[in-house]
Amino acid sequence: MKIVEMILPEAVVELGGVRRRIHLALLATEDLRIGDYVIVHAGFAIQKMDKREALETLKILEKMVE
Repeated sequence: MKIVEMILPEAVVELGGVRRRIHLALLATEDLRIGDYVIVHAGFAIQKMDKREALETLKILEKMVE
């Protein structure tokens, strides 16, 4: 999911027009910026992703849904 707002220790992330508030407690927040992509599980960001990798993964997931 893409970070669109940061209100430490939380963030608002978006995917497909859906926004969620998540916790950032499991990541080093000094490494995170608005526009970064993160993997979210159970309301927590668990890993920061490279933008290229994130977009490729989203394409694959979209094809699986089709």
